[in-house]
Amino acid sequence: MDALTAAKTASGANHGQRSALEWRDLREWLALVERIGELKAIAAPVDPIEEIAAITLLATREERAPALLFERMQGDASGSRILTNMLGSSKERFGLAVGLDPHLSVREMIDATRSLMAAPLKPVFIPKEEAPVNEVVLTGDDIDLTRFPVPQFWPGDGGQFIGTGNITLTASPDTGRINVGCYRQMLHGPNRVGLYCSPGKHALLDREAWWARGEPCEVVAAYGVDPVMFMVAAQSFGAEESELDVAGGIMGAPIALTKAEFVKLPIPAHAEFVVEGVLHKGDTLPEGPLGEFTGYYGRERSPQPVMEIKAIHHRKSPIFTHALMARYPSCEIGAYYAIMRSARILDDLERIGVPGVVGAYSHPAAASGWGMVVVSVQQKYAGHSAQVLALTAQCPAAAYFTKWVIAVDEDVDPTDAAGLRGIGLECGAQGRRQFHRAARR
Repeated sequence: MDALTAAKTASGANHGQRSALEWRDLREWLALVERIGELKAIAAPVDPIEEIAAITLLATREERAPALLFERMQGDASGSRILTNMLGSSKERFGLAVGLDPHLSVREMIDATRSLMAAPLKPVFIPKEEAPVNEVVLTGDDIDLTRFPVPQFWPGDGGQFIGTGNITLTASPDTGRINVGCYRQMLHGPNRVGLYCSPGKHALLDREAWWARGEPCEVVAAYGVDPVMFMVAAQSFGAEESELDVAGGIMGAPIALTKAEFVKLPIPAHAEFVVEGVLHKGDTLPEGPLGEFTGYYGRERSPQPVMEIKAIHHRKSPIFTHALMARYPSCEIGAYYAIMRSARILDDLERIGVPGVVGAYSHPAAASGWGMVVVSVQQKYAGHSAQVLALTAQCPAAAYFTKWVIAVDEDVDPTDAAGLRGIGLECGAQGRRQFHRAARR
């Protein structure tokens, strides 16, 4: 039995059959990944200002690059560690994270992933004293985020970003639904963190709804998280769906939460590092830019809301999860996002009632799975491919940001990038334009 097969068994994967995953937190998952040789620990002291990003970039220029655990930071006295390339371009680490056979092809993983998100489980609460995240709790004058190593990734970044591979919890004031998203967060001071949310994102809508009531918006942010929580935070779900429920379904066991010290929101009990904060209307500071997944600096410097940090919770020697934003394959938004988004696009098209769709893939090399979707179609009637193109472009999972939607025949594997390039060259040589550009949004 090879190491990957042994790890597959330990992760809960068994030839397509799944049970509850045998890991519960980031540390247990890293031990699993280390057993298959996909974790590289770096013991030499490293500067969080640009050096961590440079090492990560150079180490990940090929697919299947390992996850990188930086064990010592220059000038750090907190004993903190930093994990980069947690998932990256590795479908194998994605498989181990969700309990699928890591030997499956990308197309097989897409099909298997569809069922993973179809059986959500509500989270459960555990006592504060049983939550690993409460090994250290800091409040009042003890709060000082500048004591911990916070990276600056690119020379043109607006500052140090404590939140990149994070999750952020907000609640709807109307329904109480808890949203879990991944939003960039820039460190402004010992108890001040900027929170940027792109237009239309649920955290922004929650924030505006609280402010419309004349109340501050409570926030919980976790800066060291397991891969499943990170993955669901990056996906787009319905306004009344909670990613906590989806994550529980993927894990095969409810997500463990515990009560916070200051805010009404819960905190993830098995996270590495969590802050509680509040957003006050009108309290802003200049934020950004940040080198983003497109390969360019994203969102020019502008005033953004600031979290006032009320409490810190962390494990001893916490592991911060950070996401390098860069061009594929060096971007943290890689294989996992492409697979999960493709699965949800297929689910959307099935619900809409589009016949003949046999496969779909959001290619990670196209803006980390955001930019292009390829759909394989068994054409059944005149105008069928045009219908598939239009509906794919506007289905919930694909509508945000997608620039290109391509339809291919049913005998073409949409995950085969080399094959698609060949088809494109052949079509161009014959003067036939088969690729249809989605309407820009």
